[in-house]
Amino acid sequence: MARPHGRPGRLDLPAVAQLGRRGRMLVAEPFFHPGGRRVEVARGSGREGDLVLVGAGKRGYKVIRPLGRPDVARDVVEALMVDRGLRRAFPRRAETEAMEVVGGLAPPGPPSGAWPAGGGSAGLAPPGPPGGAWPAGGARTDLRDLATFTIDPDDARDFDDAISAERRDDGTVRLWVHIADVTAFVRPGGRIDGEALRRGTSTYVPGAVEPMLPELLSNGACSLRPGEDRLAVSVELDIDGVEVRRAAFHRSLIRSDRRLTYGEVDAVLDGRARAEEPWGAPLAAARAVAAALRERRERRGSIEVVSTEPRVRFDGDGHVTAVEHEAQTESHTLVEELMILANEQVAGYLVDRRLPTLYRVHQRPNPLAVEAMVAKLAALEVPVPAVPERLSPQQAADVAAEASRLAAAYARTHGRGRQAFGSLVLRSLQQARYSPRNVGHAGLASPRYCHFTSPIRRYPDIVAHRALLAGLGLDDAAPRAHELDDLGVVCSEAERSAMRIERDADDVCLAFLLERTLFERAGGAGEPAPAWEGEVVGLIPKGWFVRFGEEGFEGFLPVRRMRGWFEPDEHESALVDADSGRAVRLGDPLRVTVARIETARGRVDLEPAV
Repeated sequence: MARPHGRPGRLDLPAVAQLGRRGRMLVAEPFFHPGGRRVEVARGSGREGDLVLVGAGKRGYKVIRPLGRPDVARDVVEALMVDRGLRRAFPRRAETEAMEVVGGLAPPGPPSGAWPAGGGSAGLAPPGPPGGAWPAGGARTDLRDLATFTIDPDDARDFDDAISAERRDDGTVRLWVHIADVTAFVRPGGRIDGEALRRGTSTYVPGAVEPMLPELLSNGACSLRPGEDRLAVSVELDIDGVEVRRAAFHRSLIRSDRRLTYGEVDAVLDGRARAEEPWGAPLAAARAVAAALRERRERRGSIEVVSTEPRVRFDGDGHVTAVEHEAQTESHTLVEELMILANEQVAGYLVDRRLPTLYRVHQRPNPLAVEAMVAKLAALEVPVPAVPERLSPQQAADVAAEASRLAAAYARTHGRGRQAFGSLVLRSLQQARYSPRNVGHAGLASPRYCHFTSPIRRYPDIVAHRALLAGLGLDDAAPRAHELDDLGVVCSEAERSAMRIERDADDVCLAFLLERTLFERAGGAGEPAPAWEGEVVGLIPKGWFVRFGEEGFEGFLPVRRMRGWFEPDEHESALVDADSGRAVRLGDPLRVTVARIETARGRVDLEPAV
């Protein structure tokens, strides 16, 4: 459920507003923050009912730009992004710098020699720092002869990573994880770098994205698009089972042979389709490595999280037509495991050499929080692991991991609590963050971990690239150790802010789809509202959060709409009627009807079905 967030309803700063009439005057009223004061704007600024961005001008308030209509989901999502402070465009100086580095205005090659033959795609002259000299040791390893492929969602446009693999005569697998060499284009102190740091991460919402890098880079020169030569940083590993026997890192030149989607790869892995050459054999080798790594990670005690990603479909006018939930499949797991492996190998290299960087850390959970979580699951009749009498932080991490697997298995078997029980486990854990001090990643059961594999969309990955390349003597743009504490805080908060926007945008789209669905299902006058079979996925003392419908709608059912006097039980896993003793627990089924929808806030109020 979306919750109010953002600036108060003020119009003396740029704010999203809806135009209306007050007598003969055209006025603007805050859209996402009801209750803010209305202000008069000039006539001709837009139509009554329009969504606009309003700011203060020399002669009063003015419309800075139109944003669309409040009854169009895609327009409301765009307005939400603007309201939360996303710029929706890059400063001209950053765009100009992007054109310079991509357009070949930089030196044509590294000082150590010419680029590999055949490496000159249009606009891909390897760039140097704007106005500066090339760093020492810029030579690249030519890996274009490797069979290489990417695996991404259907609608992906920025391709951070690509994979190559081959099974060797001795039974080992040589694996390459190729990552876009963003640092070749984004130099410290440059205008692109400053804007990327300010954004911290790309923000993905239905139908739109606020990229961390200008589109010329994120979807163009940096993206590992098929059939085009691209600059990369490649992690080369010789793997025997799950053991890495040799690791090497290269600044490389690659060419992806094929852009694959998760659906295409799953069809091959399930035997529904045949893999084409030249990527069929590499895919099989990569699959074997990923499966072995997954099994080892589970043995070590990683957290099992069952999640789905909503995919929102719009029509040509911007209205939501459908929401599909993409489940985690073997193709997702394959990519995830190989990226985790690459991240671990880079982190290990940096830790061993004490090179300053940002690590992705996830501290072990508080034992008291884990004990409370286990008690809640037990009260919900979910199998739980045994808990030692005195729980250490490491034992707490082990118990949480086992509880996550037992809860996921129970949900699969019984068909209830798939989201509720997993969320309950996650809330008992610490929040992952970025830090210059490596303390490991408890959720992944990884002692050394950093983010390295998505530099197009995450700034900490750029930091890790710079640290690695400086350590290898391939670049001189090493991160400054004294800046990393503050940088970790900034990047962690940027990530959380993006997650809030993404979650709230999903809620807005689901609210619009629910409104449309109810209109299509509505009966005649006097007909009862449609009832839905739902499941309790969360609760607070004031009521229950209920998920319903195949689309994954979610709404809030207040206790005041129920008969009885409901209060939380001792474990806060249920609300119990003090008179009858009736308990409505996490994971319980509940029939509901929709009482009210606030599309702009993504809020749905529910009532119990009669």
